[in-house]
Amino acid sequence: MRLLVTGATGKVGRALVDRLQGTCEIRALCHNRSLDVDGVESVFGSIADRDAVRRAMAGVTHVVHLATCKETPDEIMDVAVKGLFWLLEEARESPTFERFVLIGGDAAVGHFVYKHPVPVTESQRHTAYEGCYALSKVLEEVMLEQYQIAYGLNSTCLRAPWIMDRDDFRYSLSFGTDQFGGPPWRELVDGDVPDGAVPLALDADGRPLKRNFVHVSDLVEAIAIALDHPAALGQTFNICMDEPVDYQHVVDHLASTRGLPAVKVPTPHHSTWLDNAKAKLLLDWKPKYDTELLIDEAWAYQRSPEDPRIVWYPG
Repeated sequence: MRLLVTGATGKVGRALVDRLQGTCEIRALCHNRSLDVDGVESVFGSIADRDAVRRAMAGVTHVVHLATCKETPDEIMDVAVKGLFWLLEEARESPTFERFVLIGGDAAVGHFVYKHPVPVTESQRHTAYEGCYALSKVLEEVMLEQYQIAYGLNSTCLRAPWIMDRDDFRYSLSFGTDQFGGPPWRELVDGDVPDGAVPLALDADGRPLKRNFVHVSDLVEAIAIALDHPAALGQTFNICMDEPVDYQHVVDHLASTRGLPAVKVPTPHHSTWLDNAKAKLLLDWKPKYDTELLIDEAWAYQRSPEDPRIVWYPG
C-alpha cells in the first residue's frame, strides 16, 4: 500500500499517520504546514493545483482525503470541489490506484440545525444548512458518488460528526474565551456564570440537547479498516459514538465526579442521533468512547508548554 493523505497535518491526519506508520508507505500533500515525520514523504503544493495533485498521486494505491475548510468562502470551493475533482480525476486515470476514502461530515445531513424525528442513517437525503461549509460537505459526497456511478471508482465515505481529541471536550464546555468550537455559550445566557460552570445545553424544545461526537482514535480505526475492507466498496458510513452526548448526562457526571455547577443554556438547535449500525455490521468496527470516557479523559489530560491549546471559533 502506498497511501496519500491530504490534510495530514491536522488532528485526524496526524493521528492517522501515527497509526499507520510502519505498515505502509505514506505520502502527505502539504500546503501551509509541513509534516516532519520520519519515513513520511511530503509533496508541497495547493490541492487546487492539478500539477501538485498529479505529483502527489504518482504511484499511489490508496487515498485518504481529509483536507477541508470551515466557513471560508474565498477558499472552500478550491479545496472541497476543485481539489477533490483533481484527486478523483488522477485516481480514475492511475494504473496503480486501488481505493479512495473520503472523510465527510454530519453537516451534509444537517447536523443539529434541522429536526430529525428518527435516527439519522446513511440513506437520509443531503440537507445543507446556511453557510459554505455544510454545502461543501454535500458537494464532496455527491461528487464521490457520481464517480462511483460513472467510472466505478473504488471508494468509500466515512461521515463523522465533531471530532474530539485530548482536552477538546473540556474546552468545548467552557464559558470563557478559551472555548473550543461552538455554540458560544456565554452569548446565550444572561447574568453571571459561576466559576467552573458547564453548560446544560437545551434544544429548541427546551429539553437537554443531544449532539453527536466521535473520538479521533475511533475515527482513525474506522479509516484503517475501510482502506482495504471489501464491504466498504461504494458505501457511506456514519462513524460516531454509539449514542449522542446528552448534555444532561454531561452535567450530572461532572457534578458527581468533580462538583462542577451547571448553567442552563437555551439554544435554537435540535437533538439528533447519528446511527452507526451500518459501520458496526459491515465493517465490524466499534467505537471505544462513550460520554463518560470522553469527559474523564478530557479532564485528566495535562498539556505541556510545548503543547499549547489553539483556540478557534466558530465550530
